[in-house]
Amino acid sequence: MKIRWLGWAGVEIDQQGEHIVIDPLEDATAVFAWTGMAPAEMTPPEVTPPRGAASAGLITHLHRDHADAAALSQALSPQAAVYEPEGYDGGAAEQLAIAQADHELTAAGLERRPTAPWTTTTIGPFRVTALPAVDGSGDPQVSWLVEASGKRVLHLGDTIFHGWWWRITERFGAPDVLLAPINGARVSFPHRQPASPLPAVMDPEQAALAAELLQADHLVPIHHEGYSLPGLYEPVTDALRRLTSARSRVTTLGLGESIET
Repeated sequence: MKIRWLGWAGVEIDQQGEHIVIDPLEDATAVFAWTGMAPAEMTPPEVTPPRGAASAGLITHLHRDHADAAALSQALSPQAAVYEPEGYDGGAAEQLAIAQADHELTAAGLERRPTAPWTTTTIGPFRVTALPAVDGSGDPQVSWLVEASGKRVLHLGDTIFHGWWWRITERFGAPDVLLAPINGARVSFPHRQPASPLPAVMDPEQAALAAELLQADHLVPIHHEGYSLPGLYEPVTDALRRLTSARSRVTTLGLGESIET
């Protein structure tokens, strides 16, 4: 498999002439529109668009930086579906952070397939499995395991650290490539008050530990170098340096660069 980093959490995975996308992002400035924050007040990450004709789109969760309807519409073939975590229901206040992406995905007319953890689907040469993840603000989230030709790629979205690592490895084996978030952002959102002082996504040291527990071969950092909003979304500094200090086996990709396994 060939894994290309599209920026932020977006990746494109190729196998035998087919490809799928996970969490592609096109309009990075739209991500915090639901907060009323103006684009000029953000520090969006650099992203590159996915290719067209993807066989499927996988979404780890419906936060706008992981579920961009325009990017998915551009990436997918006409028959392709979008796979996403099952929802938790709840009132408007609970759904605030996912309402924008949910509306845009519906308006785009994309076929959406809610998927429960531990569910495996075959898509062309790929076997994709939704695995447990824990969102830092309590919204539905999964990690995606992609398997093909005996190789495994695990995309962790922006999960916080949790206790599913051993069970995942016991069921599926160690991933050849682990795509892990590292920016360790602390958040204070209006619908989640009082705010937690703990990181809402794994920090570099937690990502390194997750890679060790999963027995991953390659650790590729994602979800870093972007989005810093004082008082609202505050990532750690020096994330890449801290990651390489915590783990020697790290493969850092530049925008649009690939790794093969």
